[in-house]
Amino acid sequence: MDNKTDNKTTEFRVIENGPLHVKGNFVLQNPDGTQINVEKEAWLCRCGNSKNKPFCDGSHRPVGFRG
Repeated sequence: MDNKTDNKTTEFRVIENGPLHVKGNFVLQNPDGTQINVEKEAWLCRCGNSKNKPFCDGSHRPVGFRG
């Protein structure tokens, strides 16, 4: 697969014991309905401990997240 990201491709990569890395242009919708436009990439929390949800803030390290 080509590593270039265009407007039609979104790539997801699960980082072992860490966040979900998403590359591409997409919209995240929070439970309250607010939307966040992402134009290049985002690192999304999988551990549930981030103080900046839905984005990863590195909290998975001190809590020892495995996944």
